[in-house]
Amino acid sequence: MRIVIAGAGSVGRSIARELLGNGHQVLLVDKDPAAIRVAGVPDAQWLLADACEIASLAEAGLADCDVVVAASGDDKVNLVVSLLAKTEYGVPRTVARVNNPKNEWMFDEAWGVDVAVSTPRLMTALVEEAVSVGDLVRIFTFQQSQANMVELTLPADAPIAGTRVGDIDWPADTVLVCIIRAERPIAPSRDDTLEAHDELMFVATPESEDALQKLLSPTHV
Repeated sequence: MRIVIAGAGSVGRSIARELLGNGHQVLLVDKDPAAIRVAGVPDAQWLLADACEIASLAEAGLADCDVVVAASGDDKVNLVVSLLAKTEYGVPRTVARVNNPKNEWMFDEAWGVDVAVSTPRLMTALVEEAVSVGDLVRIFTFQQSQANMVELTLPADAPIAGTRVGDIDWPADTVLVCIIRAERPIAPSRDDTLEAHDELMFVATPESEDALQKLLSPTHV
């Protein structure tokens, strides 16, 4: 994929390194000359420009871009970049960094944001995931669909422990997307059996979360 990252600070550069390592083509854009540290990410393309300007985005080639990542430290900039990427260039996927949790409500499809990533919320979710067994933990929200990525570690006394995935009557609008067992991810099939202490990852609507919690761990409701 071709990916443009607006914001070449430590966050933007870290994202670029990961994406380049996965074989993607990456362009980093920043208007601050001090942020253009080509030696730090030598395999990326670089552009000294203001990503909030249409002319800069045209120069960045957003018309041929698969994903735009708005990763600056300014929420206003990230919203403007996401909106322009969607409305002016029809970029298929936008991911925006939320710096201030108080601004998170704005990072939705109205501003062209497909996925909003709030570091404080992610850290909170990871802390809860680390200490909670049997409690449904919301990891993040897909802004365009309003579905959530949620996780639950199956307790030893869960009624569905030992049950095949295909035999479980899952709540509506709920999809089991991954089982993590002994630190290894498993793509679930109908024939896989759930085991105590499995970490289960779901995509689910907010309305289905209560039913999912009751099914997986009724004693924690």
